[in-house]
Amino acid sequence: MAWVILIVAAVCEVVWAISLKKSDGFAHAGYGITAVVFMIVSFALLAWAMKTLPAGTAYAVWTGLGALGAALVGMMILGEDRSLGRVISLGLVLAGVVGLKYFTPQDPKATPDATAGDSKQ
Repeated sequence: MAWVILIVAAVCEVVWAISLKKSDGFAHAGYGITAVVFMIVSFALLAWAMKTLPAGTAYAVWTGLGALGAALVGMMILGEDRSLGRVISLGLVLAGVVGLKYFTPQDPKATPDATAGDSKQ
């Protein structure tokens, strides 16, 4: 469930990033308010996902998917550059996100940071 929450958080990040762009430096209040609301929701969902997922994995996936999504929306809707170099670079970001998902243990107790403070002497 934490992965689904993290993906929704990343989608919210895309919405706030694009809304921030469209707000034109907060000159358009509707877009500015949308950006702030989705920022709050995105951060809250990230925090919720971090209850289960390792912080580094959750943050890297959140930022990676957010950046990937914002760049794709920029290319497809906002008319931003679609050069081969940008597309390849976005593919590498996606590969990194998939790798983090694949190599993150399913059991949070199996991660070293989850058990670091459990040792009693």
